[in-house]
Amino acid sequence: MPRLSQLSRSVEGKVVLVTGAGSGMGRATAILFADEGARVAAVDVNREPVEAVAAEIRAAGGAARAWACDVANRAAVERLVEEVVAEFGGLDVLVNNAGISAAAPFESENYEDVWSRTLAVDLTAMTHTIRAALPHLRRSSSPRIINIASTEGLGATPGHSAYTAAKHGVVGLTRSLALEFGREGITVNCVCPGPIRTGMTEAIPEEAKQKYAHQRTALRRYGLPEEVAHITLSLAMPAASFVTGVALPVDGGLTIRRA
Repeated sequence: MPRLSQLSRSVEGKVVLVTGAGSGMGRATAILFADEGARVAAVDVNREPVEAVAAEIRAAGGAARAWACDVANRAAVERLVEEVVAEFGGLDVLVNNAGISAAAPFESENYEDVWSRTLAVDLTAMTHTIRAALPHLRRSSSPRIINIASTEGLGATPGHSAYTAAKHGVVGLTRSLALEFGREGITVNCVCPGPIRTGMTEAIPEEAKQKYAHQRTALRRYGLPEEVAHITLSLAMPAASFVTGVALPVDGGLTIRRA
């Protein structure tokens, strides 16, 4: 039957740049966008895993190319974006997913190092990618910026102040840029994953995962990377044109629990 609605839910043909795409949520995001017909620039600091992701996408009939880049390096990011645009002819969606996590009590000896590197990768790097991508996003018919934060951006955990501060910064950056770019039709949103089965949580014993999930989440389980990726995809759709400045938890109900 002919469609009665006007707004598209398809990202087919869109050019999507995903950072931190070598594993976890970034890998799931790159694969999902490719499954939906997008052309994917998969980026990671380590070349081998992101090359494997791009090869997996191409083997399934999708369009993807891999780049190795340290997003904390502004000059490297600027070169990256220019290469992506030269390869694919434009840029429609930027997914800032790259991140690190290191526990460091405030008075620990290595705190300054952990603070500097965490803020550089988890927050400042997003300003590098957004600034480099903006001229190209402005030429898109449905420009989208999606920053991956965390439920740590909505709360706090002892011993993780650097990570918590960075993720609060991502939420604030998202909201501010949503206001700044709204008049141009560029939406800026962030996704706040809770307990997800990724490399960051891999070292946690399974018993501890189960106990935490049962005590803290409504769904009583850890989430999967693809479950986060589907929310990212939803925010990237042309139809998501009136959603901007949100910090959307994908946490199985963790943030609604009071005790």
